[in-house]
Amino acid sequence: MAAGEKIKAKIKKNLPVRGPQAPTIKELMRWYCLNTNTHGCRRIVVSRGRLRRLLWILFTLTAVALIFWQCALLISSFYTVSVSIKVHFQKLDFPAVTICNINPYRYSAVRDLLADLEQETRGTLKTLYGFSEITSRKRREAESWSSAREGTGSTFLNLVPLLAFEKGETSKATDFRTGRKRKVSGRIIHKSSDVMHVHESKEVVGFQLCSNDTSSCAVYTFSSGVNAIQEWYKLHYMNIMAQVSPEKKINMSYSAEELLVTCFFDGESCDARNFTRFHHPMYGNCYTFNKGENETILSTSMGGSEYGLQVILYINEEEYNPFLVSSTGAKVIVHRQDEYPFIEDVGTEIETAMATSIGMHLTESFKLSEPYSRCTEDWSDVLIKNIYNATYSLQICLHSCFQAKMVEKCGCAQFNQPLPQGVNYCNYQQHPNWMYCYYELHQDFVREELGCQSMCKEACSFKEWTLTTSLAQWPSEVSEKWLLSVLTWDQGQIKKKLNKTDLAKLLIFYKDLNQRSIVESPANSIEMLLSNIGGQLGLWMSCSIVCVIEIIEVFFIDSLSIVARHQWHKAKEWWARRQASTCPEAPPSPQGQDNLGLDVDDDLPTFTSALCLPPAPGGQVPGTPPPRYNTLRLDRTFSRQLTDTEVPAES
Repeated sequence: MAAGEKIKAKIKKNLPVRGPQAPTIKELMRWYCLNTNTHGCRRIVVSRGRLRRLLWILFTLTAVALIFWQCALLISSFYTVSVSIKVHFQKLDFPAVTICNINPYRYSAVRDLLADLEQETRGTLKTLYGFSEITSRKRREAESWSSAREGTGSTFLNLVPLLAFEKGETSKATDFRTGRKRKVSGRIIHKSSDVMHVHESKEVVGFQLCSNDTSSCAVYTFSSGVNAIQEWYKLHYMNIMAQVSPEKKINMSYSAEELLVTCFFDGESCDARNFTRFHHPMYGNCYTFNKGENETILSTSMGGSEYGLQVILYINEEEYNPFLVSSTGAKVIVHRQDEYPFIEDVGTEIETAMATSIGMHLTESFKLSEPYSRCTEDWSDVLIKNIYNATYSLQICLHSCFQAKMVEKCGCAQFNQPLPQGVNYCNYQQHPNWMYCYYELHQDFVREELGCQSMCKEACSFKEWTLTTSLAQWPSEVSEKWLLSVLTWDQGQIKKKLNKTDLAKLLIFYKDLNQRSIVESPANSIEMLLSNIGGQLGLWMSCSIVCVIEIIEVFFIDSLSIVARHQWHKAKEWWARRQASTCPEAPPSPQGQDNLGLDVDDDLPTFTSALCLPPAPGGQVPGTPPPRYNTLRLDRTFSRQLTDTEVPAES
């Protein structure tokens, strides 16, 4: 090997060669960290201090682990080739079905309690319309208008007087009790009629309610006398029934054996034992099928009317109260097993002498709670006490709120709703003017002035059955004779021949077993937000989360530390100048170094900064001695001296 090649190889061996030609793994990794675009690795090498370097090692290793994890999930999902499809086609749980007779109590059982009220009601009808009742039934033939004793006290008309207003007249009205006109004071509140009139009425019928001290009164008027009489009768009816014990009311209402004639479910026979009694204040004894007692919920195997619930109901029109209800039939509601049946709000009426078919479609909804929508999972975030023994719903919350306001402002509970603990139902004996308070409170509730609508929330998850109702005449004329005879023979406890106007047939079934689910999901989740931000940073700035951390470190932490350091040095200089102005000047003491350029430099000098240093004062910079070539041991290579480099011998 030539001498030049040996020198070159020796120089390469001694000099710190960088880059891919680095001789060791350590040097290669150091070169990579200093030159790579992976910012985390570079920050590991150039960071000063053990704590900062350790943090950068942790950040970088965590980022690498997350990348491997996400990539593994993506690759696994890619090779799985799966789709998410949810189809419900199986045996669906049959809902709870609550059935009530429109007439709450048997007329023969409550006649004695309501005798005085009905006497005054008949007298009012005779005074207002001047007609006598047509008695076509045995129980009404025994009652005649002459049985109403003339001259007896009008207790109910004294408490709530019925008035007749001439059209356009509001200051004077005719009192039904005396038949004379009198002045009327107070606000006039007109309620719409449920009866459509072709011709306008010349008179408006209503009743007057006053507060305890009679200082403020209100007159509630109706364009139809039917609505006025029924509303007036209903107020007194609630007052009377509120004083009857619950056990007595249950006995006065219909039993399951009386209401149910036949029952079939999913092709199998059922009876009264499959129904659970539920007493409603305004509908008496109601009966719920498939209540889910003992955690047993029935299900249907197929769709169609043959696989649902089929019942024949005995309505018994002769036992109807003539003034409380004006229609015959039953009411039915479909609901969840743990849900309270609001039969008065969303119940479906069933006609007599008809077969009512109700087809159902199940829709299950799941809504997101705050901040996506204003709904609640339970009662935890609703400041209203639940007075119903059922799961949460918006109707339960509203009724509970109104009952609480009723107890707070009127001192008693409304008869239509469950009774809270430690409170009595409103009645004349304990609360003489509770009806005025109730009507005023109800007006505030309708105008949303009680705050119930703002405090109550929707339920986040609920089931809803969409009902499709169809009617058919039942029984038909050709089958009426034998069918009624057989049903009469089957019902031994009924001591009369059944009439088709006393019966109603009900069929409730799933139209198909498809269940529709409505599930809300957030359109922008935190994962999607981070993904979108990361995509924009990577697309436009080639930046990652590690780069973001580096930017925070450099532009915030380091920049603030530099500013703080400069401010600290300025403060030190200001303090030194202040001390120098107050104290006599002392001779400078040696600081251990003579180069003033290094006074404020905390870092080690580099080659560039060394060139900028001023020369040492009063010192002679020694010259660089010539190299001693004999140390290179190249005597053999340069043994022959060139003629132009020969040095003449000294003489």
